[in-house]
Amino acid sequence: MTGPVVVILAAGEGTRMRSATPKLLHPLCGRAMINWPVAAAQAAGASQVVVVDTPARRLEPALSAPNGAPEVALAIQAQARGTADAVKAAAEFLAAGTVIVLNGDVPLIRPQTVRELAAAHEREGAGATIATMRLEDPSGYGRVVRCADGSVERVVETKHPGDASPDDLAIDEVNAGVYAFDAGRLVDALERVQADNAQGEYYLPDVLAIIRAGGARVAAHVLEDETELMGINDRVALAQARAVAQARIHESHMRAGVTIVDPSGTVIDADVQIGEDAVIAPFTSLHGTTRIGACARVGPLSTLLDCEVGEGASVVHSYAQGASIGDRVSVGPFAYLRPGAVLHAGAKAGTFVEIKNSEVGAGSKVPHLSYIGDTDIGEGTNIGAGTITANYDGAHKNRTTIGAGAFVSVDTMLVAPVTVGDGAYTAAGSVITKDVPPGALGVARARQENIERYAERRQAGREAEESDRGSSG
Repeated sequence: MTGPVVVILAAGEGTRMRSATPKLLHPLCGRAMINWPVAAAQAAGASQVVVVDTPARRLEPALSAPNGAPEVALAIQAQARGTADAVKAAAEFLAAGTVIVLNGDVPLIRPQTVRELAAAHEREGAGATIATMRLEDPSGYGRVVRCADGSVERVVETKHPGDASPDDLAIDEVNAGVYAFDAGRLVDALERVQADNAQGEYYLPDVLAIIRAGGARVAAHVLEDETELMGINDRVALAQARAVAQARIHESHMRAGVTIVDPSGTVIDADVQIGEDAVIAPFTSLHGTTRIGACARVGPLSTLLDCEVGEGASVVHSYAQGASIGDRVSVGPFAYLRPGAVLHAGAKAGTFVEIKNSEVGAGSKVPHLSYIGDTDIGEGTNIGAGTITANYDGAHKNRTTIGAGAFVSVDTMLVAPVTVGDGAYTAAGSVITKDVPPGALGVARARQENIERYAERRQAGREAEESDRGSSG
């Protein structure tokens, strides 16, 4: 069966966020808020996802359709005239079948809920089905007025004085803001809905009475998880939603075989992938499209952004962005891997090592106190402490090449462009400005000279100076 068309209402201004950034572009666990309901709709099997935006089209750059899902369509609500008018802006996409309507600022809706609502609607053969909840404190939510047979008579909005009567306000069943419609009946009702309310707006719940008056049943589907109803209007609510979303992410990973030692001290974005038997130690943050292989260990106190971490690798007390860390690679403590850093299987980037736009071959080691930039290192090479590849000449970035099985001694400076051949050596303290052939030893340092009795002569000089100052006084 073809999946439903899902319409996401996202044209609100969100002024209570007090931000120059549109509300639905604020990040929530690594995704723009708008992409949470988009992802839920896609995972639920939607045949088409339509986001209703303002004429400024501010959300368009953030909308995505990952993993082969259908592209997200954009519909424009020309003026802010209510939720029914917003759905009407998407009328060209409402073909025959089931239409699901979600709110963009209610990001915690689950794919399963979207699927279940669509299934319940089609099973009932209803003209419309609304998702509802029963709340101890229903303040601010539209109330669901039921008929004697359990079907829905209408939904009464309560946001503004005058919209609801005292009897309406006493109802504890609320509209969750999620709807399923028969497409044909919805389009017809949208043409006939009126703005006869205190705000002069076209409310989507008003189409329910029109559909019911046309002889179709309006059903209700009760949701059990109140967190799915959480709307976001300010940064306090955003933080509360983030806590719920983060807990879900942690639970999903742990049930899939990942050890998160201290979930309360761990941040994991929604699109991070982690393999079985990986261990995430406390105070670790995993962001963006980071992928962590099975049996890897990350943390404590590590931050990874858009990184690949291979099986059995270890990243301790380190920061990495846009890096590829191969199988069984050891990183840290206190390493900094910048974009383009590629460490092949069994390599090492140790204490206070910075690597940028460089490849470190399998089994090669950069153990400590080194900067490796714009460099290609072969397999089985050792880079001594204090090594620097001087890659910038003030105008251009230049590359350094270090062959396989080479041994770069401590405190070597390699001034790019330069090549150290396979199996070559550099002497400690050298400044290498010319290529070192394979198997050769590169030495580039001043010859040592020892000055005899230097300390004795220095002390004598100090004493003479003090004597001169005393006599002049």
